[in-house]
Amino acid sequence: MLPPGRPPGTSIPSGPVGSGAPTGGGRGRMTAGMRRYHYQDFPAARVAAAKRGRRVSVCLPARDEAETIGPIVETIHRELMVRHPVVDELVVIDDGSSDDTAAVAAAAGATVVTAAGVLPEYGTEHGKGQAMWRAVHVTTGDLVAFCDADIRQFDPGFVLGLLGPLVTRDDVTFVKGYYDRPIEGRPGEGGRVTELMARPLISVFFPDLAVFSQPLAGECAARREVLEAIPFVGGYGVDLGLLIDISERFGIGGCAECDLGQRVHRNRPLAELSGQALAVLQLGLSRAGVAAAVPAFGWTIGLLRPGADAVPVTFVERPALSEVPAHRKTA
Repeated sequence: MLPPGRPPGTSIPSGPVGSGAPTGGGRGRMTAGMRRYHYQDFPAARVAAAKRGRRVSVCLPARDEAETIGPIVETIHRELMVRHPVVDELVVIDDGSSDDTAAVAAAAGATVVTAAGVLPEYGTEHGKGQAMWRAVHVTTGDLVAFCDADIRQFDPGFVLGLLGPLVTRDDVTFVKGYYDRPIEGRPGEGGRVTELMARPLISVFFPDLAVFSQPLAGECAARREVLEAIPFVGGYGVDLGLLIDISERFGIGGCAECDLGQRVHRNRPLAELSGQALAVLQLGLSRAGVAAAVPAFGWTIGLLRPGADAVPVTFVERPALSEVPAHRKTA
């Protein structure tokens, strides 16, 4: 049974951010209603010069990613902290790893924070969205970028492409990455949850967001005041949740996309994607007002398969950090 609904758009009031003045942006182009860039528009020296004293935090939510986290951190630290002063703070949020993720990340140059120890009064359960929310709390950057921790062949362009539009244009509030995602060498075959769940949801309930190439991309960046003003959905619904809530509150005109090239990461078996798809479905129904009044303890649905126990998938939210007393004291 679905929880009782809430009228769409009632929880995220609108409001502007930034002066709207360009500061020498790249070759961004409006395509089908979306301002798009390419990571090659933003070499490291240009991004560093355009920071104008603003601090940049890069956050990597991670759980059991010891195999890939090291090269990612090493690349960011070497190229964007030592060689070019682009990133001021590099934080890995370790979300209960059972492997050496934390030790590997620390040895490579990141500050490692244990997720469960951050604002535990709001819950200690695992989840990507929870880890990202905690990352915003513990970091200090004026601009905050997120990258997934399972990327292979990580390139500094991932970070530069996300930050470039923010440092060169004051009217950009949020940047979403997109890329080619090959599966076993076949280009364009990744993004299965996007095509089978997120895009149909968007087409039905949020057609204005259909201009985003990859709404579930884990690579994104925003101004701190934007991230502090919106709630964070727990788990795998967070990426679409950020897109919906930021677009609704701050306007889709402040959003941009950046082509980050090719993304190679661990491709999960199809059966493992069902839980992610269900989390995205819960988020979509909630934000559409179909099932929005979620109890404080969460909305749990069992993922059902014949002959197997139900796998619980729980939809929870963390409040906007601007409403959290412990965050306001440290902001």
